[in-house]
Amino acid sequence: MTLEARLCLVLVAATVGGCSRPRGFAKCTPPVINALDLPTAQARYPRLSDLCLVDTAADQSLTINPSATAYELTTPLFSDYALKDRAVWMPPGHKATYSADQPFTFPIGTFLVKSFSFAPDLTKPTAGRYVVETRVLVNTTTGWLALPYVWNADKSEALLDPAGSVSSFDFTSPDGTALHANYLLPSSAQCQQCHITSDVMHPIGPKARLLNRDHVYADGSTENQLDRWSRLGLLDGAPPSATAPRLATWDDPTSGTVEERARAWLETNCAHCHNQGGLARTTGLFLGIDEPNPGVCKSPVAAGQASGGFRYDVVPGQPENSILVFRIESTKPAIMMPEVGRSVVETEATKLIRDWIAGLPIVVCQ
Repeated sequence: MTLEARLCLVLVAATVGGCSRPRGFAKCTPPVINALDLPTAQARYPRLSDLCLVDTAADQSLTINPSATAYELTTPLFSDYALKDRAVWMPPGHKATYSADQPFTFPIGTFLVKSFSFAPDLTKPTAGRYVVETRVLVNTTTGWLALPYVWNADKSEALLDPAGSVSSFDFTSPDGTALHANYLLPSSAQCQQCHITSDVMHPIGPKARLLNRDHVYADGSTENQLDRWSRLGLLDGAPPSATAPRLATWDDPTSGTVEERARAWLETNCAHCHNQGGLARTTGLFLGIDEPNPGVCKSPVAAGQASGGFRYDVVPGQPENSILVFRIESTKPAIMMPEVGRSVVETEATKLIRDWIAGLPIVVCQ
């Protein structure tokens, strides 16, 4: 590391700012990484700009490296109403391998990038939008490594912060409600809580059923993401998108039935833990899209305040007596689900879950 770079890091640490540098990607390329651990990442890539993946323009708007590919999900994870920008970068000449039901297999050196932004008033999400954090997953020879970066006040740089923190702010939700969020900036370890299945860390979002949708690209074109990845040589083995799996979009009534949209929300918000290899496997409550009758008339493994005094996870026709509803509508740390990643309730989604349970065929739970 040069003396100039070392002095820059001292300045960064002292000011939570950044050193003077040209914006954009004209003078940098993403590093091709094989082996990497967290201490090495802290030494080599303490600033997000060191990875040459994401930057901000002079107006603080977010930009991604043109050699990366932006993507979005059919139904995304809820994170206190954060607005998200996703991108993938793979080493030149390499591609991902398609799977119909599992996350795609990515080559060593792949970066998956997710930036989280907010706006003061989410009824007007393009006005005053500002980026808060960028989470990076990098695929190494020893597995996926989580690198959380937090943007400074003037959005000129983001710094690697593996310890995590909480940021509090007020904003207006999409339905006009005034909210206060204690927003989690996760540590590297907290990232693992969601991304580990059967003791192996892996991506969650890049699955066929979540990527099988159209996306409007920076050049103004609109194309199905699976088709585009295949056409650009980024994905091997994918069928035409018309025959690939697809999840409903939870907040789009035209994309599926109430049940299909509710199950899509549970898939992306809960199933990464509530599966047979996830951290919530001991609960016996599995919420993946392929699970038949998830939670219906199922008693909780452990009682206590998290059950709310109710007897079953899902009571058909009775959302008000279902533990699932009680927990996703709570913001108490010992009760709420998901247990990390949110501090407010997504009221639009909880209404959808209530509607789904209310419409289930009535059975008597015993």
